[in-house]
Amino acid sequence: MIQLDEKIYFYLLGIIPVLVVLFFLLQLWRKRTRNNFADETLLKRLTPDRSKFKSGLKLLFLVLGLAFLTLGLVNPKIGTKLETVKREGVDIVFAMDVSKSMLAEDIAPNRLEKSKRLVSEIINQLASDRIGIIAYAGQAFPQLPITTDYGAAKMFLQSMNTDMLTSQGTAIDQAIELATTYYDDQDQTNRVLFIISDGEDHSGESTLEAVEKATDEGIRIFTIGVGKTKGAPIPIKRNGIVETLKKDNKGETVITKLDETFLKDIADEGNGEYINGDNTAEAVEFIKEQLLQMDKKEFEAKQFAEFKDQFQWFLGLGLLFLFLDVFTLEKKTKWLRKLNLFNEKDLE
Repeated sequence: MIQLDEKIYFYLLGIIPVLVVLFFLLQLWRKRTRNNFADETLLKRLTPDRSKFKSGLKLLFLVLGLAFLTLGLVNPKIGTKLETVKREGVDIVFAMDVSKSMLAEDIAPNRLEKSKRLVSEIINQLASDRIGIIAYAGQAFPQLPITTDYGAAKMFLQSMNTDMLTSQGTAIDQAIELATTYYDDQDQTNRVLFIISDGEDHSGESTLEAVEKATDEGIRIFTIGVGKTKGAPIPIKRNGIVETLKKDNKGETVITKLDETFLKDIADEGNGEYINGDNTAEAVEFIKEQLLQMDKKEFEAKQFAEFKDQFQWFLGLGLLFLFLDVFTLEKKTKWLRKLNLFNEKDLE
């Protein structure tokens, strides 16, 4: 297992393409200047020891030196020991609506991005709970199984978009049915499902039937409403620019509205609470309080321990390549000329 301490230093790698571009510009300028001074035959006689390949070799050393020094600053750490630890928590599954209606911008920047932020902030408040993620539109899709890896959860969360499922619609019933398969511990007393949606459901009565079955299995269902009840059109964008608005079969602009009533019905039937996601801080604080009131279940989790710094190896390699760059001359050397590594004799 590898950890990176200071990922921000990866931005320094942006210097490398700039150096490469400057190198080629310098080589073009040198070639033009030499051609203006004398022809190629005369230049070979005037500078017999000039190497055509050493400048490129020096650039390679410089690039490798900077790359390894950057990795040294990032400070990779390797976990050398896998430990099994005891943790207490609640099993939580987030069912995220990724239908096209979540592109509506009645809540900034849009409903889907707002949903991601809400879930991310909730995860930030967790300590040892296990979490899973489901994406759903016209069908439900398992995005992340139950895990304690919050970093992985956030990575999968940010990758979610409205194009990940080809079947459009909002099948909340399928999301609930899929969520029931996530809870692998039959003794877990607190199983929580958060449904994050605008409430536009296309599955009708089957959703409430799915809720009833889930509650029979001990799952509490909370719903988080994202959007405005007055509604908004669904923009269709290309390269971030709105091209048109989504139309129905009659050519009328589709207005998608937050259906709080339906989301409240799901929460009431699921022994949970409806939460308006408008105010992120208030919603997260309310959820935090709800989770703290729940009994915790002890479970085992494996994790890497004893992470050891590895920066010294990268710094050492970086300094070595910079040393080679400084002490590599751009002219031919006698022993290299004898070895003829770059076939320079054949080109004379």
